[in-house]
Amino acid sequence: MKLVLATALLALAVGLSLVLTELRWFRAEPIARRVGYFLPHARQVRSRAGVLSGASLRELFAPAIGHVAERVSRLLGIQEDVGRRLQRLDLTVTVAEFRLRQATWAGIGALSGALASSLWGASAIFAAAFTVVGAALGFVLIEQRLIVADQGHRASVAREVPVIAEQIGMLIASGYSTIGAVDRVTERGHGLVSRDLRRCILRIRQGASERQAFSEWAELAQVESVTRFVGILALEKESTDLGRLISNEARSMRRALQRELLEHIEKRGQQVWIPVTVAALVPGAIFIGVPFSSALRGFLSG
Repeated sequence: MKLVLATALLALAVGLSLVLTELRWFRAEPIARRVGYFLPHARQVRSRAGVLSGASLRELFAPAIGHVAERVSRLLGIQEDVGRRLQRLDLTVTVAEFRLRQATWAGIGALSGALASSLWGASAIFAAAFTVVGAALGFVLIEQRLIVADQGHRASVAREVPVIAEQIGMLIASGYSTIGAVDRVTERGHGLVSRDLRRCILRIRQGASERQAFSEWAELAQVESVTRFVGILALEKESTDLGRLISNEARSMRRALQRELLEHIEKRGQQVWIPVTVAALVPGAIFIGVPFSSALRGFLSG
């Protein structure tokens, strides 16, 4: 009895410590950490907590969970690193936080599958199958949301690039330098491409070369039109009419987007006929099947 009581008191003390260390008035932070809140990497500074804290437990288990989740993503056919996708979407969520959220939903799915199998009274094999399927669905749900957001982001960038490229081409043709034209467009723009070009300008001001900054953008964006646009910008020192080249490339991008839009409209037009065809075939099959079955019964009985 004393051992049980001591264990319960110890568990209560540990749990109370974990709860109280999350409260700022309870724990005294050193001056370096308080100043660190205002640094560029404030998220990482805030995440550092005491030994007995929820943040420290997350930091302890996050690497193992992230490694397992990365292996599962590879098995599902997802080859691109999740960190690059989060960076492309400009999300404040870190890779560890994303993988922990994924593991949490996988655990919820596993518990839901186990609960459903127990309520159904399934055998051990079916209970294990329900648990694994629930965990997989929880894992894939979060991964699919990121994939859909990434695909939408790429599509938006592909639609914006021709407009931005055409504006930059006109400014260069009117006498602006390449960096001056890009800076001018990004000051007035508020889209995804303008945001990415502002990063390129910042990288150049930090000491990177123009080709390096734009190449990093193309590598991160993973959009064909961005790669082609960056390839034209790389010809700044080799071409005397860069503005005309950029304008021609922008028109080519517009034509490619127009072809893709027409293909999409044609596919949607074909998909409209699918429910109509099904609605016409099912009653027709019923009307044909009734006399056919009646004739077949008469033939068998005769």
